Amino acid sequence: MNEYKGSLRLSQVAESETLAMAKYVRQLKSQGKDIISFTLGEPDFPTPKHICESVYPFLESGQIKYTPVAGILELREAAAAYFNKISHIPYKTENIIISTGAKQSIFNAVMALVNPGEEVLIPTPYWVSYSAMVQLAEGIPKYIPTTHEQNFKVTPLQLENSITPKSRLIIFSSPSNPTGSIYTKKELEALAEIILKYPNLYVISDEIYQLISYEEPASSLASIPEIFDRTITINGVSKAFSMTGWRIGFLGAPKWIADLCEKYQGQVTSGANFIAQKAALAAISSDLTPTYEMVKIFKKRRDLGIHLFKELLPNVPLDSPQGAFYFFPNIHQYLNTISPSGQNIKSSEELSFFLVENGVAVIPGSAFGANDYIRLSYACSEKDIHEGILRLSKALNTLKKNE
Repeated sequence: MNEYKGSLRLSQVAESETLAMAKYVRQLKSQGKDIISFTLGEPDFPTPKHICESVYPFLESGQIKYTPVAGILELREAAAAYFNKISHIPYKTENIIISTGAKQSIFNAVMALVNPGEEVLIPTPYWVSYSAMVQLAEGIPKYIPTTHEQNFKVTPLQLENSITPKSRLIIFSSPSNPTGSIYTKKELEALAEIILKYPNLYVISDEIYQLISYEEPASSLASIPEIFDRTITINGVSKAFSMTGWRIGFLGAPKWIADLCEKYQGQVTSGANFIAQKAALAAISSDLTPTYEMVKIFKKRRDLGIHLFKELLPNVPLDSPQGAFYFFPNIHQYLNTISPSGQNIKSSEELSFFLVENGVAVIPGSAFGANDYIRLSYACSEKDIHEGILRLSKALNTLKKNE
């Protein structure tokens, strides 16, 4: 009997809980179960028509070949211009690498910079894949807990107290997945002051939700001149342009880091899909009105959800997200409870599986390093938001404290 179970590297990494729950929901739906899903961060809008139409001539001609590893030149040029216009970061074409989604862009940077045994500082809550990426690079994830009271944003003091001689990298997102928090320009400047004290410390600033902000535009860390050379900025077309399945992300970084990412990507996937790159070119080079109209709808959905939480679950702490499209309510009071069927619920993961059996699917906060929370994506219809939060309320109210 073969006892080999595969590489130790992969045995130490958990499956993405977001994708695992989405997979489970699809299975239940295929069996005829009625589930309202708040799982994936995927806009329910179609890709704008002008973006789809932009690729028709290339499909008709059939001239679809391999692309350069770093991306087709015109998209790299457009991405640099986009970073300049939207993020106020003076990237040039040489600073840009196009990848198969922002996830690959982040992983490229982690693999390019992190050596075995080096620390990567990750404020919690964090996007589910950050820690796994660090582990695959044989680095050490070092978590910095943040709280609801500080709007889930790491403070300069917390950051400095976490830095050691082994610290190589910091990863954070703004607007944040899963909390929707946004760092102000002043807060970013304060963090930059700390980072600049440590010459070998770098930052991955995940800004994939940058255009999905509701009150104020989201600032970019690399727009602060002093820290430009230490920052890798991640963006892409999946969220703001409703192009999740097109799988195009882009990375902006100092040239030597971009060159390392190109080198790594060249041995993994090579260049991203030609047609998808052409579609991304149309997206970031044309009028952003469809994006801003979509954001208005997200804001309306956010406000509806906040109203429903206040009405149906008034004792559940929940901030109004400043950006992205997630609710991150505190469900601590529903842990250490017993369901009507006698199930003991001790963790957010157990609570999430209880909820999906009651017709509403969420992601456990444990996936983001915050067990007292659950994440709900409101990138779905108002009808689903209303029905889903109603189901959530009914299910939670059946739980009894485990005496």
